[in-house]
Parts: sequence; C-alpha cells; structure tokens
Amino acid sequence: MAALWKLPCIFVCENNRYGMGTSVERAAASTDYYKRGDFIPGLRVDGMDILCVREATKFAAAYCRSGKGPILMELQTYRYHGHSMSDPGVSYRTREEIQEVRSKSDPIMLLKDRMVNSNLASVEELKEIDVEVRKEIEDAAQFATADPEPPLEELGYHIYSSEPPFEVRGANQWIKFKSVS
Repeated sequence: MAALWKLPCIFVCENNRYGMGTSVERAAASTDYYKRGDFIPGLRVDGMDILCVREATKFAAAYCRSGKGPILMELQTYRYHGHSMSDPGVSYRTREEIQEVRSKSDPIMLLKDRMVNSNLASVEELKEIDVEVRKEIEDAAQFATADPEPPLEELGYHIYSSEPPFEVRGANQWIKFKSVS
C-alpha cells in the first residue's frame, strides 16, 4: 500500500545479524533484507557508523519528500548481549567474535576517534562529557525507581487525545478508565 500510494515512509530494519539465537544466514535464504520490498527501493547502511546513518537518513528523507514514495533502510548493526534474559548470547557465537566487533566497530568509539582525529574535541573533553552523561543517566534511573507508579486512571494522560476518550480495560472488563487530558 505504501508503494501503491507513494506514501512518504521510511521503513527501518535493524539487522543485528542474529535472531533469538540464530544467525541470519541460518534463518533466511536471502540476507539482503533491503532488497525484499519488491516495489520499495532499499538501502543497506552501516548501522555502526553514526555519520553513515545520518547521511543515509538525509537521503531517505529527501527521497520521500520529493514524492517518490517509501524507502527501506536496512541498518546493519551488532547486538553485544543476548536477545533476552533467557539468552546468554554466547551459545551461537563466541566471546571472541563479540569482543572483535566491539573493538573494531563500536559506534561510540568510532565517533570519538573521528572527533579527536579531526580536532573537533579533545580526549579530555570527551571524558568530561562521559562523566556528565553517566551522572545524568544515574540521576534519571534513580528518579525512575524512586518515583511512585501512577494510578491506572492516569495511564493515558498526555499520551492520547481525549476525543474519543482513551479507554483501558483492566482485569475487570466492565470497568473502563477514561482520559481526562
């Protein structure tokens, strides 16, 4: 439908090379996901390179805004950890593989290296930013865990329009909560 109506949509497929314990090569006959939309053009993008993602996104946005319709971006990334709590992430790949990817193509480290090598920031400035960010994350996590849960009646506040009212069906399907925002 998106291609038929030439909708300005950017579809993003984050390909982290593994499903829930299976490499893409064992799960798909074709791992070129960006080619799967028969009538939607696709881009394969190095999702580990922040600047590459930025430029590909600019291209995709311009493509859509020009009236040509939708486009798909397959961002090739890597998942350092398991898929879930029940997935240790090392039964279908080695620790050495994970460490090699982390050491050679970690997006944050790649960007830091580019910034230092281009004299956009010093190592000291980046360390200061790291300290500030870690503090901000710690403060936000502390706030989130200390803040009380909102009452169920407030679940839809500031999320949905009140026309029509947002309704939540709870354990008792006959009791309905409505938004007041």
